[in-house]
Amino acid sequence: MTAVALLSVAPVIEGSMAEEVAKAVNALESFDVDYETNPMGTVIEADDVGTIFAAAEAAHRAVDGDRVSTVLKIDDKRTSDESASEKVASVEAALGRPARSDND
Repeated sequence: MTAVALLSVAPVIEGSMAEEVAKAVNALESFDVDYETNPMGTVIEADDVGTIFAAAEAAHRAVDGDRVSTVLKIDDKRTSDESASEKVASVEAALGRPARSDND
């Protein structure tokens, strides 16, 4: 995988967004991407930026609402095939520990 992105799709609504966010995450299943959802968004990995744009558009369209806010940040490092997990491992190696707190 060569392109990594952070995608956040959220309806502008009162209360829980969980059901609508689940629709956005589910839309990614139709694309050749790896993804992992976290509390702030979903990290997506794909072979090319075009696939990320298509997946992000599908996720955006999957959410119901009068207003939907979508943020997409792409890292297209063209000189490396380093995956998102390898990027985290590099930071953890530099830290000498996991890149998270011990506060569960």
